[in-house]
Amino acid sequence: MITFREVDVDWGTLLATLSGGSLAISGTVLADRLRHRHEDDRGAGERRRAAYIEFITAAEACHSRLRQIARSPAAHQDLEAVARRALIEASIYEARERLFIDATPSVASAGQEMFERLRVLQRTVSAGAELNSPAFHDDHHPYIGAVWAYRVAVREELEGVGASFSPSDFGWGRWDGKDRCSICHDPIVTGS
Repeated sequence: MITFREVDVDWGTLLATLSGGSLAISGTVLADRLRHRHEDDRGAGERRRAAYIEFITAAEACHSRLRQIARSPAAHQDLEAVARRALIEASIYEARERLFIDATPSVASAGQEMFERLRVLQRTVSAGAELNSPAFHDDHHPYIGAVWAYRVAVREELEGVGASFSPSDFGWGRWDGKDRCSICHDPIVTGS
């Protein structure tokens, strides 16, 4: 039997082998962790993007329905219930909850502002405002401005600051469309 004292060990080689093995294992573990983190980040980014699109799509479905109702409000027996149902049928509440879970604070804030403006428009429609009435337009244009603010916030988050756009990129004076509205004829042209 050979004892440890009898074996001639090259301690330098043994130490180098153990160190090299440890470094290789550590590098593999680190690379694997970074890969998983990247996949998790990519998954979170995809979830955010999906939530952002889902929210604006639900808001647009609701907005379209409110416009339909406002075309002929007298055709509805319970205008308040019909206007309230527009929000429910568009699934805006569910989309907003997903937005709050996945969105960054700036996008969640812009989304909440857009939602609040949509609710104001919904109440205006439920009060009987017609599509071409000043009452409808007084609340419609701020909603449209909030939609564009949301789009800008999403774009800045997803693409980075500086990737945004302004109303002038579309040949407009302002986001809310009031300067282009045949009903409002607002002569004030600003970049808001």
